[in-house]
Amino acid sequence: MLLIANADVYAPHPLGVRNLLLGGTEVLWMGPPGELPELPKALRAATTTIDLQGRRLIPGLIDGHVHVTGGGGEDGFKTRVPPVPLSRFTTSGVTTVVGLLGTDDVARGPRELVGTLYALREEGLNAWGYTGGYHVPATTLTNGVRSDLVFIEALLGIGEIAISDHRSSQPSFEELLRLASDAHVAGLMTGKAGILHLHLGDGPRGLELVRRALAESEIPARVWNPTHVNRKRALFEEALALARAGCTVDVTAFPVAQGEDAYSAAEALTRYWKSAAPAERVTVSSDAGGCLPCFDGDGRVTSMEVGSAGALLATLGELLALGVRLEDALPPFTSNPAQLLKLVGKGVIGVGSSADLVALDATGRAETVIIRGVVHVAGGKAVRRGTFES
Repeated sequence: MLLIANADVYAPHPLGVRNLLLGGTEVLWMGPPGELPELPKALRAATTTIDLQGRRLIPGLIDGHVHVTGGGGEDGFKTRVPPVPLSRFTTSGVTTVVGLLGTDDVARGPRELVGTLYALREEGLNAWGYTGGYHVPATTLTNGVRSDLVFIEALLGIGEIAISDHRSSQPSFEELLRLASDAHVAGLMTGKAGILHLHLGDGPRGLELVRRALAESEIPARVWNPTHVNRKRALFEEALALARAGCTVDVTAFPVAQGEDAYSAAEALTRYWKSAAPAERVTVSSDAGGCLPCFDGDGRVTSMEVGSAGALLATLGELLALGVRLEDALPPFTSNPAQLLKLVGKGVIGVGSSADLVALDATGRAETVIIRGVVHVAGGKAVRRGTFES
């Protein structure tokens, strides 16, 4: 058991300074400073206290788009990115990841993805994933996306299916409708998120297929979940319209050069909030482990970077530097993805919620990280590492 003392709690709404008792994987009790819960003598003796001395305590960040097995491969096998080790997430304040396959859904497949998710769970991280990858027909474990979602507990939806991108399989309108229907029905059967997570490239068609689906099909808007919507400014305007129609849109915290026809994650969020689109319909993800390539006019890679889980806390820091209040900045990183993904108890702090907590130091870095009641980061350094981390 852990007693977290003198924490300035943002749940994500501000609660002021509180003491919290964690037991097992949950928050068992919360009260004002100076108060302690009634505990039997043996339990009290076995309880460890962490005094945060007024540091801000936030819900653990939920990264809803992560290449846990490594992404890339667009410029030969040598460009396949290695899997992301545990401490890269934890030292970045990320306590929950959703893994997926990208361009390479051949050399890397669903078996490797699910195995990597289970490995991260065994190392202490909360981990779920999507079935499929960039291409249609989707790569699966059970020869069907719907049965994957019904029978494989770790899989929450379908993705990332690529559209408006030269690397996609150029799926037809009918193919996308079928995938969205399978995601929706499997979600109804299992209580899972049941969403279709769509990779958006920078092609001129943008979100045309999704707009058409909303107009011509019975599939609920909440099923459609486009990501990378800040990669083009015009695409972002399309995404705002979809959010108003009931879709949840995902902003990617990738690097944006000055003068580039794109919005940084921080700028995209501030523009989103000013647009008066529903505040709960936007999330932020890092694309950690994914290749971030640049292409020439013939579709050949000219340069590449790799996504980092640290981009989430960096974006949060940018928002705070712009004058956004912490309680307003936090939901796209915490409660909004938890709501979208139907992760009960995640993304919030309260009695009965998951014991996934991050204490920030004065600079906004992750000073203490607790996942399922276990300390992973203390004093800004990883105290638990992945099996093959040095």
